[in-house]
This record gives sequence, C-alpha cells and structure tokens, in this order.
Amino acid sequence: MGRPDPEEGQLPAPVKPPDGGWGWIVLLGCFVITGFSYAFPKAVSVYFKELMKDFHVGYSDTAWISSIMLAMLYGTGPVCSIMVNQFGCRPVMLIGGLLASAGMILASFTTNIIELYLTAGVLTGLGMALNFQPSLIMLGTYFDKRRPLANGLAAAGSPVFLSSLSPLGQVLLEKFGWRGGFLIMGGLLLNCCTCGAVMRPLDMGMKRKMGKAQDKYEAKEMLPIGGKSEEGISTTDGTKKGKKAKKKPKKGKKLLDFSIFSNRGFIIYTISKFILVLGLFVPPILLVNYAKDTGVPDTEAAFLLSIIGFIDIFARPACGMVAGLKWVRPHVAYLFSFSMLFNGLTDICSARASNYTGLVIFCVFFGISYGMVGALQFEVLMAIVGSQKFSSAIGLVLLIEAFAVLIGPPSAGRLVDALKNYEVIFYLAGSEVVLSALFLGVASYCCLNRGKKEPPPENNPSAVGGSDTEEAESDVQEAEEHSSTNHQPAHSTDNAMVAANEEANHVAEEQSGEGGGCPAGDGEVLARDGCNADQMVERDSF
Repeated sequence: MGRPDPEEGQLPAPVKPPDGGWGWIVLLGCFVITGFSYAFPKAVSVYFKELMKDFHVGYSDTAWISSIMLAMLYGTGPVCSIMVNQFGCRPVMLIGGLLASAGMILASFTTNIIELYLTAGVLTGLGMALNFQPSLIMLGTYFDKRRPLANGLAAAGSPVFLSSLSPLGQVLLEKFGWRGGFLIMGGLLLNCCTCGAVMRPLDMGMKRKMGKAQDKYEAKEMLPIGGKSEEGISTTDGTKKGKKAKKKPKKGKKLLDFSIFSNRGFIIYTISKFILVLGLFVPPILLVNYAKDTGVPDTEAAFLLSIIGFIDIFARPACGMVAGLKWVRPHVAYLFSFSMLFNGLTDICSARASNYTGLVIFCVFFGISYGMVGALQFEVLMAIVGSQKFSSAIGLVLLIEAFAVLIGPPSAGRLVDALKNYEVIFYLAGSEVVLSALFLGVASYCCLNRGKKEPPPENNPSAVGGSDTEEAESDVQEAEEHSSTNHQPAHSTDNAMVAANEEANHVAEEQSGEGGGCPAGDGEVLARDGCNADQMVERDSF
C-alpha cells in the first residue's frame, strides 16, 4: 500500500551534487585536511636541530622523517582506494585521524631515531594519507558546477597551513621542547577526526527524505480503511517480503578499478604528472641554499619561501574561479598544460638570477604558477575519469607519483654535491616541467581530434555515459525484473479489488502531475541520458 519504494522496483532518482549547502562544510574539512597533509611534513623540519642534538645523528638522518611521511602519503594511494571503496570515506578518515594523532603522540616518547621513523614517519604519514584521499573524493561528490572553485579553495589549505604551522612549531619548541611540541601537534591532528565526521555521504540525506515521505503517505492511506487496515498491512508486508526474497544480490563494487588504464586521457595525465613531479619540487627545496650561496643573508633567504607561500594562497582560488568559467572548463586540460609550461619557463628564466631582486621576482612568478598547478591537478583528473572511478584513479596516480618524488629531489641534491652549480639544476628541473606540459597539451590535442573523427557507437550507452551510468543501468534492470514478477493480485475479495483500483488511480494521478508517465523502456532511456552534461563534455574531450 502507498507509494512504492526503490526496493519494490522503482528506480531511485540520481543524487545530484548540491554545489553548496552542506558541501561548504565538506569543503572546509577538505581545506584543513589538505593543509595538514602537505604542510605538516615540511613544518616538522623546525624540530630537526634539536633531534640531531638529542639522538646524535646528522641532518640527512632527521630529514628521513619528512621523506617517510611524504612517501606514505603518495605510496599508500591504492590501499586508501581499496579502503574507501570497501568501507566509505567517513570511517576511513576517522581511523586516519586517530592514526595520525597517535603517531605524533607516541613520537614524543621515543628514545632513538628508528622509533621516530616508525611513529612520526610511518604511522602519522599513513594517517594523513587515509584522510587526504577520501576528502578529495567527498569534495567531488558534493560539487559539480562549482567543482573547479572548490578544488582551488581546498588546495589553498596547503600554503595557509604551511605559513601557520612552521611559526607555531618554533614557538612550541622554545616553550615545551621537541617532545612537548610533538605531543601538542598530535593533539592538533585530532582535528582530522572532526573533518572526517562532517563527511556525510550524499545519499544519506536523500534516503531520509524518501523514507519520511513514504511513511507519511502510507499513514494517510491507511486511515480511511478502518477495520481492514490490519489485513491491508499484513498483505503489504507479505508482498514486500516476497519481493525482497526474489531480489537478486547487487553486483559488488570493485575494490580497485584497473579499467581506468583503458582511458587514453588517464594514461596521458599519469605520464605527464610523473614527469612533472620529477622537477616541480626541486626549486623550492634548493631555493634557500641557492640564495645563501649567492650572498643573501639567512633571514632574507628564508623570507623567499614566505613570498612563494603568500602568492600561492591567492593564486589557487583565483585559478579555480577561472577554470570554472563556461568557456574554460571544457578545455581545463589545456589550462593545466599552460600552468605547467608557465612554471617550467619560470625555472629556466630564473636560473641565472644572481641577486636578491631577481630571486624575489622568481618567487612571485613561481608562486603564481605553482598555485595554478596545485589548483588544477585534481580537477583535471576528476574531469577525465569521472566521480565514480575517481577513488581508484587518484590512488593509482599517487602511487606512480611516489616514485617520482623519491627520484627527483634526491637526484637534484646529488647533482648539486657533484657539480657545485645550482644553475644546471634549475635548467634541468624547468626542462622536465616544460616537457610534461608539452606532452599533456600535444597528446590531449591528438586524442581530441581522433575523438571528433570517430562517430560514437550506436546502442552502446556505456561508451557515452561512462562510469556514471553503470550503476543506474543495473538499477533499471533490477527494477524491470521486479515489475515483471509482481503482476499478481494481492487480494481475492471485492474490497481488496476496490483498494487496488484506488491505489492505481492515485499513482496514475501522481505520474501525470509529475510528467513521468512513461513505460519501462522510456525510463531506461531517461536514466541513461540523465548523467551530468558537464561531466560528459569533459570526458568526451579525452
């Protein structure tokens, strides 16, 4: 009795990203998580001198703490993807917040450098990895039209937290020592649990609304029946039980979807990102030492990184706004390629800077280009693979980037030790970034031309809709199976027939009022055509 629910054979309406509402709270949580994930490994470096004194180790030994954190952040991408696909984003983020906090708290009680590697490095790095990736996935589910702006604002958390955590760490070190600082930092990382708690699944609110509407309608329908309400309720319950018994189990979601490697756009993006990471992080790592070697005082040399961070704070949201424009968004891959080209040329043109003024100019342009790259990198990936496969795609991309992170900066450091010349390193790093930009732009253009020449195959909705329609099609088939098996009378008495006719008339009136009176076949076509138009345009561009 009453309106049939999705379990009774009706296709549930697709959950549309709200592009606001609770999504702004999710964006705030993603902002905090991004800040901790990228800034924390760098902010820990303020404690290195004290660690060197207490444990009697060298700078390279303490630097492994930050390296292990970053390696865990990038290298555990597939593990995070599997956990998110199996348990969801919120539980994984809550566990990650606890692990990150526990790692720093335990690190405050360590007695040797190996224990620091295991606690502050492995445990905290794993916890931040379990927070970073799910937060980006949730951001993609809550935003669609405003997704470029949302990605830009979330990416701004990195420079904001870097400019805040480093001075805070210095203050904590002076007042409480490195052990007290680690303990307080571990308490701050508990905020990751708060950010994970606000990552409410988007379909939860929809299910609650549908359940309340259905209960209200059934109560309204049961009131006029009077003495035969119990008979109607028992009959309805029996019908539902029979339908649930006949319902076929839904096909489980893949823990890690390797089918994305069949996407040419994803392959192009992955290769270009690998080349990009080889040279992207080298200039900011070597900048301070390069400035000192040219005769710049220590305080002014350290201020150069502050200039990059300050410019980066404003460059990321601004680039997100530009990427969200209607005439720019379909070509966001080319904007990403331009940002990489801009960054690489900045490195090359500034390689011969020999005074402080030239280094400041380099920092300004590097901050703009670096912010553009940071704001667009995940937006382009979302546009290529779609929201359904993004959880698997980002895990695999981060794993591939981990190898580049372990190759690029250490190799640059060895070249500096061997050549004693920073100019060559800047030329090399800039050339790698320029190569990645040219590869992404040229390869994407070739794929675009090929995609325009090849007509889309007929009667193959999966080639058009992509991954976003697979689940909808399975629900349609499931609904059709239920509708075909439930065409038997529920009652044999005259009163039951009258009730059935009244219910049918009521449903027909609702369908005519909503404009949804179409047969099952038409419903399947609408379900296939109901995917997001922006996502289809972006995916078809690759």
